[in-house]
Amino acid sequence: MPTVHLLDYVAGNVRSLVNAIERVGYSVEWVRSPEEVANADKLILPGVGHFGHCLSQLASAGYMAPIRAHIESGKPFMGICVGLQALFEGSSEDPNCPGLGVLPGKLDRFDDTSKSVPHIGWNDASCPTNPNLFSLNPDSKYYYVHSYKMPYTKGQLESQGWAVATGVYGGETFVGAIAKGNVMATQFHPEKSGVAGLRVIRAFLDGSGAAALASHPPQEVPNAGDDALVSKEGLTRRVIACLDVRTNDQGDLVVTKGDQYDVREKSDDRNVRNLGKPVEMARKYYEQGADEVTFLNITSFRDCPVADLPMLEILRLTSKTVFVPLTVGGGIRDTVDTDGTKVSALEIATMYFQSGADKVSIGSDAVIAAEEYYASGNTLFGNTAIEQISKAYGNQAVVVSVDPKRVYVPKPDATRHHTVKTSYPGPKGEEYCWYACTIKGGRETRDLDVVELTQAVEAMGCGEILLNCIDKDGTNSGFDLELIRQVKAAVRIPVIASSGAGNPGHFEEVFRETTTDAALGAGMFHRGEYTVQQVKEELKARGLVVRQFEGDL
Repeated sequence: MPTVHLLDYVAGNVRSLVNAIERVGYSVEWVRSPEEVANADKLILPGVGHFGHCLSQLASAGYMAPIRAHIESGKPFMGICVGLQALFEGSSEDPNCPGLGVLPGKLDRFDDTSKSVPHIGWNDASCPTNPNLFSLNPDSKYYYVHSYKMPYTKGQLESQGWAVATGVYGGETFVGAIAKGNVMATQFHPEKSGVAGLRVIRAFLDGSGAAALASHPPQEVPNAGDDALVSKEGLTRRVIACLDVRTNDQGDLVVTKGDQYDVREKSDDRNVRNLGKPVEMARKYYEQGADEVTFLNITSFRDCPVADLPMLEILRLTSKTVFVPLTVGGGIRDTVDTDGTKVSALEIATMYFQSGADKVSIGSDAVIAAEEYYASGNTLFGNTAIEQISKAYGNQAVVVSVDPKRVYVPKPDATRHHTVKTSYPGPKGEEYCWYACTIKGGRETRDLDVVELTQAVEAMGCGEILLNCIDKDGTNSGFDLELIRQVKAAVRIPVIASSGAGNPGHFEEVFRETTTDAALGAGMFHRGEYTVQQVKEELKARGLVVRQFEGDL
């Protein structure tokens, strides 16, 4: 089996990249010292998270000069995400940290005044002057997750011989992929872009991408007035499949689903509801077109040695066949292992990333951290799990899962909390409510509302909110639109709508009636009542942009 060299440094989830490389018929050899770079024929530089964190690690380890030498030698080189950003001179994310300087220009942050940042989701990589650049398909979508981008200026890179594919997010056109000679780099994650992304990796590894580029060099960029060659907004509506995972009474690891967080059957035996095996179900949803898969470990396996956590093996197995983003939640906190060793939340998150996760989800501990944040006068000390993980891996790697429930009040001044005027009055006819945050799987209510929580965790470095709703959980009556609108108005990071989906129309409703960035389903998929594909067909029929599953590599 032919090999490719992968540079080994703390770069987030590289297991999925290894799995993708192996899926297209290549094996990986690791580069673990600067001296070993010279041994590489094909070299891939991955990267997730903070520009300064990644580049400073490369610089301190002595990799910068060997990487430049590899590129200058004409050997094949591929950069992914921060690996693309590293090719430029620098980034406003860390102005004092220089890039490799292979290309001119510096990255800047997306404008968040009218859209969520980070840019998370499936978007275009459009290159009208070379539409099949490294097997990029103009009809395919690719998975992006980034807050900083290289702004696209028409003709600037092309005048230096670079072929450029672009995406558009919230009116801002950015560089999605670039190629010239032996160099190929993508801002999106091909290893997380399904079959469309696997084709890009294969085109780099087998040389077909470079050969096609050599035979069809970048064309002259047309005038700005040529509408046929102007990229359009291409971000899709994300549909996420969620699997609640726990051990049942027989000790088996199963997917379950609760009714208002009660996962036991209503029968006399009260067994844990068993809806299937996690790895098999994740693969099924991937093949139905799920844009992401989320595992919520609802028991956290408290008595298990950290290194043997069952979720680690679930992630390893799932990431071999599921090439879309994987999120895992549960037990990501500072803890003491069964042998008495202290293990930090960052170390546990690192284990999850190394096993195949792209994002980690934090629940109850985020509520406690938010309470401490306000008690200290909105002061950040850098010691929370959210801050530590986002500093190391970027805020896009940290999701906070929120479990709120309604508290009805007769009028807004009856509480200090943020209220909404509701169309669904309370038991005594109350026309207002606020959403109280809960911990311990909804069993304990705190004096903290959902606006306070989400704004606090955004300040700490959370990159996305998974917005559940205890009142809606398991009801199949649709999402709580009032809750979603309130949270979307309170934060600038992406929000995932969760709880209550019972049919495809509920997904169409939440995307039409709110500005949610994604929507999540569980029970309706697990019970086989509807498929992810049926949801997407409904959205497409209503004029919404969705990603279609591509099955043939």
